[in-house]
Amino acid sequence: MERRKFIKNTVIGSVAFAASGGVSSSLKAENRSKANQAKFKMKFAPTLEMFKAHAGDDPIDNIKFIADQGFTAIYDLGLINRTPQMQEKIMAEVRKAGLEFGHFSLKTPWSGPTFVLNNNEVKQMIKERMQAGIELQKRTGVNDALFVPGRIEPKLSWDAQTANLIENLRLCCELADKSGLRLIMEPVSDGGVFVTKTSQAKMICMAVNNPNFKFANDIYHMQITEGNIIANIDNCWDYIGTFHTGDNPGRNEPTTGELNYKNILKHIHNKGYTSIIGLEHGKSKPGKEGELALIKAYREVDPS
Repeated sequence: MERRKFIKNTVIGSVAFAASGGVSSSLKAENRSKANQAKFKMKFAPTLEMFKAHAGDDPIDNIKFIADQGFTAIYDLGLINRTPQMQEKIMAEVRKAGLEFGHFSLKTPWSGPTFVLNNNEVKQMIKERMQAGIELQKRTGVNDALFVPGRIEPKLSWDAQTANLIENLRLCCELADKSGLRLIMEPVSDGGVFVTKTSQAKMICMAVNNPNFKFANDIYHMQITEGNIIANIDNCWDYIGTFHTGDNPGRNEPTTGELNYKNILKHIHNKGYTSIIGLEHGKSKPGKEGELALIKAYREVDPS
């Protein structure tokens, strides 16, 4: 056979093989590129566990699936508990997929009073968790650390607890300033937690007085504790480090509850917010159907 005909037939055979099911990695990459053309305008960040019905348990497969759906960000609250090898592997894949990584959790205990106490045990816990967070930051380059500052101590006055909290948070900032780690405190609606509202979180941020200390506005939790979502966002704008989404009731994807996420997200976008928005909620339906419904919901509320 002539060399030119041989090459031509070989190319045709390779294409036919790919079309019949022998899909090459380059073809997968091409399909992924096409999927990524429909990127979300806002940096909605799913967790690594959000699409297990489609992507399975492997974090790397989940990262690929998330990128394929047009998301441009991701976060993992449990990153600090993964092995150093897995942390590095996850971050390598995140960079390869062109995603922005949001925050991790310091995993400070909050089943009882912690930050509202003034004792050596609490300060030692703070130093240990901060050191673990700084080591993770150095290893991965992730600069945002989230935490919930514990529960109320009924034996102490409210003012005493507030003073202790501010002192402990200043200790956190003193340790974080050396590395540039940004600390994000999260008010939540769970019963007995000390910090529950945006106005309270703003007051604490003002007292701590550190540019690398902000709070997370979890819209689901704030709908429960205070409502008036957009006005409270405006009131605390300079102290908000990130947003979390979740509709209420049910704590599932937007459009499944009473919150008008289309208007809320449009407002945040118009104010110039360009950082991530963590998808911290469940799904209204099980399995693959629920995951697709979640993606569809974010398409609906993404500002046009």
